[in-house]
Amino acid sequence: MSNKSHIQYGLIISAILILLSVVFYVLNMNQEKWTQWIGVVIMFIGVVVSCIVYAKANNGNVTFGNVFATGFKTTAIVALVTALFAVIFIMIFPDIKEKALEQARLDMEKQGQSDAAIEQAIDITKRMFLVFVLGFSIFFNLFFGAIASVIGAAAARRNPHYQAPQK
Repeated sequence: MSNKSHIQYGLIISAILILLSVVFYVLNMNQEKWTQWIGVVIMFIGVVVSCIVYAKANNGNVTFGNVFATGFKTTAIVALVTALFAVIFIMIFPDIKEKALEQARLDMEKQGQSDAAIEQAIDITKRMFLVFVLGFSIFFNLFFGAIASVIGAAAARRNPHYQAPQK
């Protein structure tokens, strides 16, 4: 069961998500909330497909755990590649940080938070922006990827046959 489809699918999903991020940035849509959900849906579908392909490549001779592990490995690759991309992208286009901070300010004003609380939150966010981006990106991807891995493992055809080790 040494199918490495998780690497291929992880890189393909990452490339699609990176391309979408660039397109959304160019079209000035990267601050829209719905654009994040498009990425989640694409990753979700990709991870499920990765699980199913893995099971098929092994003729269904897999367990739920094997298939889940493949889906989660795919997810880990996506999480790492997209987090690295996010850091590089923010370094190349620092205006992303300023737009995100302004959006955060507007959101807090809508919630009716005090000016002092808003300033304190913005100040902390400015100093820790890359840490927040990395943490959120990795956690967000791993969380939804784990769910997709469970669904992919459940959807994949499994017909495990125990085979005694050959001596």
